[in-house]
Amino acid sequence: MVWISAEISNLKVPSSGHAYFALKDKNAQIAAVMFRGQLKQLKFDLRDGMSLVGLGRISVYEPRGTYQIILEYAEPMGIGALQIAFEQLKQKLFDEGLFSDEHKSALPFLPARVGVITSPTGAVVQDILSIAQRRFPNIQVAIYPVRVQGVESVGEIVAAIETANHIGRDDVLILARGGGSLEDLAPFNDERVARAIFNSKIPFVSAVGHETDFSIADFVADFRAPTPSAAAEMVIPIKNELKSRCAGLTGRAHRAMHITLQALRNQIVQSNRMLVHPGRRVQDMRLHLDQLATRLRRDLLARRQHQRARFEQARSRIIHRGPDRVLSLQKANVDVLRIKLLQSTRIILLKHHERVGAAQAVLKAVNPSSILKRGYSITRTIAHRKVVMNANTLYPGQPLEIQLAEGRAKVMVQSASQSNNED
Repeated sequence: MVWISAEISNLKVPSSGHAYFALKDKNAQIAAVMFRGQLKQLKFDLRDGMSLVGLGRISVYEPRGTYQIILEYAEPMGIGALQIAFEQLKQKLFDEGLFSDEHKSALPFLPARVGVITSPTGAVVQDILSIAQRRFPNIQVAIYPVRVQGVESVGEIVAAIETANHIGRDDVLILARGGGSLEDLAPFNDERVARAIFNSKIPFVSAVGHETDFSIADFVADFRAPTPSAAAEMVIPIKNELKSRCAGLTGRAHRAMHITLQALRNQIVQSNRMLVHPGRRVQDMRLHLDQLATRLRRDLLARRQHQRARFEQARSRIIHRGPDRVLSLQKANVDVLRIKLLQSTRIILLKHHERVGAAQAVLKAVNPSSILKRGYSITRTIAHRKVVMNANTLYPGQPLEIQLAEGRAKVMVQSASQSNNED
């Protein structure tokens, strides 16, 4: 078995799960293999370009006759395996959005019951109970006992978170542990614990380690407290302060109510002064009604006189413009219009008669029958009824039909020529 310090190059992990790569430095390189069982035990992922320190045995790959080292253990050079695993998981969960503020819930103002996930034998639980008794004596604190260190602690923490959510009686959960090394805080940097915190429906406070310690649970939780005691103070309000605030608010409410009632009393007094006695109000209404009745009678009399004057004017106009006079005037207008209509009709008919005669002359000139009567004829082929226009389209023996001014004749071509000579 030998120790080797080198840089990973050309890393390949096929479906078998074994890792094949080269380890090299500035002077030399050697092939390396890490089988699946040892690879799963690593706290981090192998990457190209990573410098590591490994323990393995030298062997010969007989098919090629080359030396290789089979690694049994490896850790990053200059940084612990737990630290690089912490950074890799932190980046992975960040990329998935588990640290996003949009998924975080607000703490309740006054929780009726606080769930604490911690070791039942440590000083942490005593500090939280002491703070709860001092700040709010009658608040309920439920302890979910778990191991906060060791291999089995991860499963117990996850089970406690799921149990608290299943019961659903807690208003807020606190995951608490005292300080320690990175190895001691490993359960709180586990992916299963992080996802259980993220899936919690109850607001979650992470209080792991001292003020300078940070874990994956701190980033996923809704709130991070620097210490378990600070978490208890963050979640549990001081009862006496709340009572003082309530007393102050009660006094303010009483003063505001007194001011409001006094303002309403003043308003009632002013309204009472503005009110009029019903008897006096009725008397005023009667006087107003009498005034309206007088005005109505005066308006009706004036309207009737106006209508009578208009009627007299209309009757006078009818007398001066009697029906006989109107009829005689209208009859004279009708006679004048009848004479004008007859004259206009005669002129229009004459113009149309002249246009029709001119059109008949044109039609007669272009009528095919008139052309045939002047000695012309129309020759057509019998088969297609086409007018013969060119002698070159005829052939000897072709039957033709000749249309004359009077009747038709069927003939047969003896010869055809394009020449226009009469011979």
